[in-house]
Amino acid sequence: MKHAKKVVKYNRKRLFFIFISILIILTITSNSFGGKISSKKKTVTSKTFRSMARVYATLGDYTKAEKFSKKALAIAKKQNAENEELCSCLTDLAWIYQKAGKQKQAENMCTLGLRLQEKTYFENHPYIAYTLRTLSSIYQEQGRYRKAMEQLERALDIMKGAHPTGEPVIAPFEVEIADLLAAQGQLSEAELYYNRALYKIKDGYGEDHLYTANVLRRVAELYINQHRYSEAEMLIQKTLEVQHKVLGFESHLLAPAWLTLSKIEETNKDYVKAERLARQSLEVVAKKQGEEHPFTGKIMNRLAELYIMNGKYSQAESMCEKSIYVLEKSLGTNSNHTAMARNTLAQIYIHQGQYTKARKLCEQSLNTLEGIFDKNHPNVADVLETMSQLYERTGDLAKSEELDRRARAIRSNVQVSMVSAAAPATN
Repeated sequence: MKHAKKVVKYNRKRLFFIFISILIILTITSNSFGGKISSKKKTVTSKTFRSMARVYATLGDYTKAEKFSKKALAIAKKQNAENEELCSCLTDLAWIYQKAGKQKQAENMCTLGLRLQEKTYFENHPYIAYTLRTLSSIYQEQGRYRKAMEQLERALDIMKGAHPTGEPVIAPFEVEIADLLAAQGQLSEAELYYNRALYKIKDGYGEDHLYTANVLRRVAELYINQHRYSEAEMLIQKTLEVQHKVLGFESHLLAPAWLTLSKIEETNKDYVKAERLARQSLEVVAKKQGEEHPFTGKIMNRLAELYIMNGKYSQAESMCEKSIYVLEKSLGTNSNHTAMARNTLAQIYIHQGQYTKARKLCEQSLNTLEGIFDKNHPNVADVLETMSQLYERTGDLAKSEELDRRARAIRSNVQVSMVSAAAPATN
């Protein structure tokens, strides 16, 4: 097994450097031979560095991708590049910032790129759709779901105007609408969009493509939220099978799948394995993307939850405090991810008997979530359940029962919605 891993790692590195070399040669050659041959020193254009940035971004190395993307933008400005190239530099850098967890820089760069695109191209040009999709992802990460959906719906309308609706190029936009719906607790609607997209993706990319695997992981996450654990497990195993072939066994890009599998192991009551998968995810993501990346903060919160289940309250408290620090710094104090980390810390305080601190955190979390979502969101139910536990511990059983009823009503509404969506239509 170790030998196999080394072979996979070696082949990936070899292919990577071959790809880099080809890109450089092709880009420089195409730029150099576009005009007259000169004895003067050939100028490296922004396209060369932009191509390099895209390769590193595809491999998940956003630090290097950012470096090359910034260089591309600087050269484009210095050489007074055409608007089309300047647009590409701006939007590429926005996308890389978003992936690197630098949401404010990403939003600023994306807005600049979008404004220039709207001046440079016709109103419904597909390039504008891709930039709107990036802007939507930025808003979603910030918890600004309404704005995210507005941008994404506009983007999808543009793509449907430019391409037949059955083409695979439409699918990523449908996937991101599904992501948004799932994040807002609209699970049945999200499933419809995922299924619609997967039909196109499997037809266009094939079942063993990395993008297909990534979407299957998202569907597995949805199934977990719908309590369809056996179906989720089948999908995540398929995801990992494909990812191992392409990425190897140790890539930080495997972390989302490991975390999904961790949730499945939790439902199987195997908390030790669930914790190991979360720690493994934290180790590779923190090493590659940094300890202050929002994804790192989310994994920290997940690990804190598992520490609670295993009775490791001191470790849970330390990990959760780190999570809140990272999420507040990267996503802001009013992010739903920050709110859920506060809820986790409240649970720890309840176990430790620190009820005043727990109550304050619960109230903060609930205010934040009800400001982002409607009052029937599953995350709201999570906080209500924590508050119910708190009031039970402090002897206010009537208040505890009231909060528990509200939480159960939310859970029941979600289940009814799922059943209604699954029911066949009648004439």
